[in-house]
Amino acid sequence: MHVVVCIKQVPDTGDVKINPETNTLIREGVESIINPFDENALEAALVLKETSGATVTVMTMGPPQAESALRECMARGADDVILLSDRAFAGSDTWATSYALAQGIRTLEQKPDIILFGKQAIDGDTAQVGPGVAEFLDLPVITYVRKLEVEGETVQVERVFEDGYEKMEAPMPVVLTILKEMNVPRMASLRGRMKAKKAEIKTWTAEHIKADPKEIGLQGSPTKVVRIFTPPKKTGGVRIDGSHPLEAARALVEKLKEQKVV
Repeated sequence: MHVVVCIKQVPDTGDVKINPETNTLIREGVESIINPFDENALEAALVLKETSGATVTVMTMGPPQAESALRECMARGADDVILLSDRAFAGSDTWATSYALAQGIRTLEQKPDIILFGKQAIDGDTAQVGPGVAEFLDLPVITYVRKLEVEGETVQVERVFEDGYEKMEAPMPVVLTILKEMNVPRMASLRGRMKAKKAEIKTWTAEHIKADPKEIGLQGSPTKVVRIFTPPKKTGGVRIDGSHPLEAARALVEKLKEQKVV
């Protein structure tokens, strides 16, 4: 069995700052981490490795610095890691990212039986890339999975709703997005870290995965970020004191007139 886990390296949300002039994230001096939901997807794959003898490959698309996230995945137990990195990928929205990852998966020598994603990335919160990859690969997809079992050539899962869950079954190959409730991600061992430190990271370009230039980067992105900003801090509002409700109401009306609301 071959399990592919797609991860994303994201800024630590506690340190996110926005450049007001360029409307982009300020990454200098900001710690990058593995998207927390993707850690649960990786753990699910590693459990399959232990229980079913699966081979685990981790793939991500990003700048060269994303190597550190892949080394962490290898330190935890992944068998192989692949970085899709090319300036041609810059500016990709979820559609173009899904296409690139699908092309990367198609390029693998060993075709996957299960493709895992975290339910969403904490920087974009779209939850679109997992289903998008499934669409490009023409595979079934089940989202919001909290329990996973493999029986023969099928997967049996519990998919969560707001008011409950349903049990589902799907043939492999299949794409799944994983919830945090499924497991607790493991820490890397010292031996794993030593192995990952010495490992050579495979880096694939757009040409290597035979990506259509019109389908990647800004050119391949049907959506554009027009503006991004940090919400202003709340000031706490204005307190209106009055010994009588009518007096307070009059004061409120005057304030609203000053603001040209009424």
